[in-house]
Amino acid sequence: MDKKQLEHFKSKLLDARNKILNSGVLSNYEDLHIKADDLADEADLASNTINQQISFSIRDREMNKLRRIDAALERIEDGSYGICIESGEEIEPKRLETQPWTEFCLEVAEEHEREASQRFNRRA
Repeated sequence: MDKKQLEHFKSKLLDARNKILNSGVLSNYEDLHIKADDLADEADLASNTINQQISFSIRDREMNKLRRIDAALERIEDGSYGICIESGEEIEPKRLETQPWTEFCLEVAEEHEREASQRFNRRA
């Protein structure tokens, strides 16, 4: 990958990182607190509990994405960006364009999804 492409992807990664950090998703804790008034009503408590679970899920997803973005930025610095960390194959530029933080080529990512799906189906 040439220097111009690396700068392009670095810019995309930094933009995505800034969007997460500036969105307030990681710093807004208001929806994580249950008010004393809501404890008396089971419906309100259930609603608040569901909202908390959704908020935790969103925060977890955004934190995971942020870690992947930071790891991709490190790979740019060490010269391994655009190479699948598992197979060593080049990651397709089209895939990097849509998910610049990806660490796997399409084949490896699909295999991981199949394995995760099989684990999920075994639990059900």
